[in-house]
Amino acid sequence: MKLCLNGRHGMKSLRIVLFVAASACVLPLFAQAPAPRGTAPLPAAAPRQVPGFFYLLAEGGMIGHTILLLSVVAVSLSIEQLLTIRRNTLMPPGLAEKVRDHLRNGQPAQAEQACKLQPSTLAYVLQTGIAELDGGWSVVEKAMEDAVAEQAARLYRKAEYISVIGNIAPMLGLLGTVVGMIETFATVADTQGAARAGDLADGIYKALVTTVEGLVVAIPTLAAFAIFRNRIDGLIAETAYVAQHVFAPLRRGSAPPRRPPPAAGAAS
Repeated sequence: MKLCLNGRHGMKSLRIVLFVAASACVLPLFAQAPAPRGTAPLPAAAPRQVPGFFYLLAEGGMIGHTILLLSVVAVSLSIEQLLTIRRNTLMPPGLAEKVRDHLRNGQPAQAEQACKLQPSTLAYVLQTGIAELDGGWSVVEKAMEDAVAEQAARLYRKAEYISVIGNIAPMLGLLGTVVGMIETFATVADTQGAARAGDLADGIYKALVTTVEGLVVAIPTLAAFAIFRNRIDGLIAETAYVAQHVFAPLRRGSAPPRRPPPAAGAAS
């Protein structure tokens, strides 16, 4: 299936597809509810089985499920960033050369049309500069700097959502830890100190599970955010360099002509 990454409707369709795909991978974990402990005691000689990873995830309760849903959103946003923060997407091949040739030939309308045919970050910056050609190089340069800053902020805003999830997940894990400890001490209070170790271990067990879930989501999410941030910095800097190169003839032609030296023997 071919998705159109350009345009608001195309990006909405992409987000829906990515969210559904990530949900299909994670939501089946909710159906793997663990069997209640203590209902069917094992024989005395049977070895104790260590719970699996999916079993631990299902033990997190509502807070753990919320963390898993955040992981679905983080995976969807990460895949979207991988598809959009690419050199060929932000700077379509051949666009800079086309615009440069049109400007060199004195065809700003054709240069603007070329930008409209390949909508992208570079096209937006070039189109902003073309609109200010009448003001000279200084005005064009300022307009392109503002356009680059605007496009960088737009890309950073999408990546910031990944950072927010990476910071919220461990906080939710800490919340689950506190809730589990509260349940543990509530059990001690209800039994007036007569609770057995097995009764206390259940709340502590859930508390540690939510902590693990928060860390499992936060660590790769924050790592992905750092990678995307560095990619955005590099590609935005490259976009600005390419845009400056496209308008290089205008920059050289905008220098004021030198005045001829005074003729020898001229009257002062």
